[in-house]
Amino acid sequence: MLINAVPQWQGAISPRAKGLIEGCRALSELAGHVLGKPVHHVRQDAATSDVVAGIANRAVLTGTNRQWQLAALEAPEGPVLTIGGDCGVDLVPVGVARFRYGATLGVAWFDAHADLNTADSSPSGAYHGMVLRSLLGEGDQDFAASPAIERGRAVLFGTRSLDSAEEEAIADGLAVRSDDPAGALNAAGADRVYLHVDLDILDPEEFPGVNYPEPGGLTIAELAEAIDGLSGMDVVGVGITECVSAEVAALEPVLAAVGRVLMEG
Repeated sequence: MLINAVPQWQGAISPRAKGLIEGCRALSELAGHVLGKPVHHVRQDAATSDVVAGIANRAVLTGTNRQWQLAALEAPEGPVLTIGGDCGVDLVPVGVARFRYGATLGVAWFDAHADLNTADSSPSGAYHGMVLRSLLGEGDQDFAASPAIERGRAVLFGTRSLDSAEEEAIADGLAVRSDDPAGALNAAGADRVYLHVDLDILDPEEFPGVNYPEPGGLTIAELAEAIDGLSGMDVVGVGITECVSAEVAALEPVLAAVGRVLMEG
């Protein structure tokens, strides 16, 4: 198993965004200890850059940050665990998995937000709200995956805050919302899956240490149950994103819930 810690924060422009650096460090160190694997800390540029073509920090996100992330995946062995950082860190590992495993790769997107905006529809210009749309091959072509995740093979779970453009994308069949992500992925013909977990899927009363909390989320036990539902599938990668907490006592049950699919694999 390869563990990459990617402390990118420039895809998020919220007041808590810079806390993603420390959250990434704390969660990755804990993951390395619990899983008994070394952690590769992927260097990231700390700079910011202008809003260009509707995307904040565009030059940073398309430049050296992406190059370093790609280099970190040149020779993975077994499943890849990517710990962010903002949701944009999953652009590279999911894209690489799609290239490596083919068109039947599915994505289980466990997230309070659909991340299906484009630069034209985004109310903020923050790239972390566009990354799944990019993985589906749409939006800004400097970010769009090629090859892309097939339509209908991205399944949203725990999503409860959507913009109108995201609702339209779902209505058009680009992605699917489901309370049974494994069942939806199997029905779509996916034989492997990448699991993306934005920790804002959790209710902030259960786990407040996230970049962009949304009320009405899951308990850690409910998250664990949903992840257990994927255990019968071939999980080729996991991303854990948007953590701003460095408190080990708070992070331990979260990692136990998410990491179980890797430990079983």
